[in-house]
Amino acid sequence: MLSEEEAFNLVETILKPNLLNDVQVLVFRQCWLGKTYQMIADENGYDPDYIRVVGSRLWQQLSDTLGIKITKSNIQTALRKSLNQTSSLSTTALDQLPFPDGTVPLDSPLYIERPPTEQRAYAEIMKPAALLRIKAPSKMGKTSLMLRILAYAKRNKYHTVRLNLQQADSSLFTHLDRFLRWICANIAHQLKKVPRLDDYWDEELGSKVSCTAYLQGYILESLHYPLVLAIDEVNHLFEYGQIAQEFLPLLRFWHEEGNNIDIWQNLRLIIVHSTEIYIPLQLQQSPFNVGIPIQLPEFTLEQVKALAEFHGISNIIDDEGNQPLKNLMKMVGGHPYLIRLALYHLYQDKITMKQLLEEAPTPTGIYYHHLQNHLISLQKNPDLAAAFVKVIKAKKPIQLETIIAYKLASMGLVKLEGKEVFASCQLYCLYFSIFI
Repeated sequence: MLSEEEAFNLVETILKPNLLNDVQVLVFRQCWLGKTYQMIADENGYDPDYIRVVGSRLWQQLSDTLGIKITKSNIQTALRKSLNQTSSLSTTALDQLPFPDGTVPLDSPLYIERPPTEQRAYAEIMKPAALLRIKAPSKMGKTSLMLRILAYAKRNKYHTVRLNLQQADSSLFTHLDRFLRWICANIAHQLKKVPRLDDYWDEELGSKVSCTAYLQGYILESLHYPLVLAIDEVNHLFEYGQIAQEFLPLLRFWHEEGNNIDIWQNLRLIIVHSTEIYIPLQLQQSPFNVGIPIQLPEFTLEQVKALAEFHGISNIIDDEGNQPLKNLMKMVGGHPYLIRLALYHLYQDKITMKQLLEEAPTPTGIYYHHLQNHLISLQKNPDLAAAFVKVIKAKKPIQLETIIAYKLASMGLVKLEGKEVFASCQLYCLYFSIFI
């Protein structure tokens, strides 16, 4: 991803000799960082309508110069495309093209924004006592988005802590006290503070009260700026019902304390999960019906095209009507990982889209290891396998038992529409109809 300074230098080069004035520079830089016109106006003493006009004229000026539509929401994607076409950066990046597995690094031009998702998240995390809930199936880009929200918070001088519940030892989920001490110790460690857990832990008060007192008295009250606490893979808790039923209401309590005690407004929470909650929680205790929900959508055709253009794959982006890309999306939908894997092999292996798609659901195809991992998971859980067989054999969406449906959705194998379930993409139907 282009840095703010790189993007600004590119814009100055594009617009020469029509150099930006001070207000245009302010608007561009702040919009690049994800701030809204209202935020820019409030923070710099301008009228919001004036800032909107400045922004609108700037985007039009860039649109006229580049010959493509530039807006506040697509500025990062558009400038990356321009840089790809007009500089040597793309060649360098392609020479070092990473295999598409895991989180997309912060500085990677391979990250494709899905407006208005990022801008909304950046704006919300700046609000007192914010709680963001990022939900999407596996390999959809949840953690990549979370890292960008944390980076944005850091640029605004916020403290940040990231916890991944899959990294916790399984023994920690056997007792609430051990789990909460692990949470607190991790927070202290990442903030470079001596843990001092025993100074705040009181057996008679209980572990939840002790944990809350620790977070307020030792952590929040010692910080000069807000703390963003991001908890990844929260759905891992759903397998440990007793811990989940204690810890999840505690998250909601911390969020709502911002209405009662000023210091708690400095805690901003990000909860990342891949499925709906399927353990019993009272509505007034659940953190999943408060805060701001952010559900990551699949890539659109335009976003897939932008990613393909970065890869420089002329044989599919020069085709009239983008038919090769449309054919790819018929096979895998707009799933970010499946799309990126295809583009990686199209570039690296120089194969045709026709060959890639013909081999996709077979043991010789590029998706074989991905499909095998799903197959192993299904074989370990016969109930999930049997349910998925029903889904792929059905000619229309069907209903499944709720927990089964949620687990299949978290794997990315099915999509939910109300109470009905259908297969996520043609690739899964073709492969699992034979091998499951």
